[in-house]
Amino acid sequence: GTFKGLHTKELLSCLRYGMILFILSEVCFFFSFFWAFFHSALAPTPELGCTWPPTAITPINAFSVPLLNTAVLLGSGATVTWAHHSLTEGNGKEAKQALILTILLGVYFTKLQLGEYEEASFTIADSVYGS
Repeated sequence: GTFKGLHTKELLSCLRYGMILFILSEVCFFFSFFWAFFHSALAPTPELGCTWPPTAITPINAFSVPLLNTAVLLGSGATVTWAHHSLTEGNGKEAKQALILTILLGVYFTKLQLGEYEEASFTIADSVYGS
C-alpha cells in the first residue's frame, strides 16, 4: 500500500535488532555446548574415573558414519541453495528437482543417525556423553 512494498525505518530497525538478538542467542546456545564439553573433558570428575572419555564409554569413530553425515548435510545445504536460485530465476521444474533431492538427503541423514544411535554402546540415559 502506502510504502509500495517497502518497510518503514522503524520496522527495519526492529527487524535488525531482532536478527541481532537471534544471532546472539545462537552464539550463547553453542557457547554453552562448548563450555559443557570442555568442562567435562579438561576436568573429569572422580565419579567418571578421572579419565576422558569415561572408561565405560567407547567413542564412535569420527571418520565413519559421522563424516558421511557431515557430507550429507553439506550436500543438502547445496541442493537447497540450488533450489532457491532456481526459484529466483523462475525455473520451477529445476527447483522442484532440487527440493526433492534435498528431502531425500534429509531422509538419508535421519536413517544414518538412527542407525548410529542403535549401534552405539551407550544411550542418552547413561550420562551426558550419550547425547
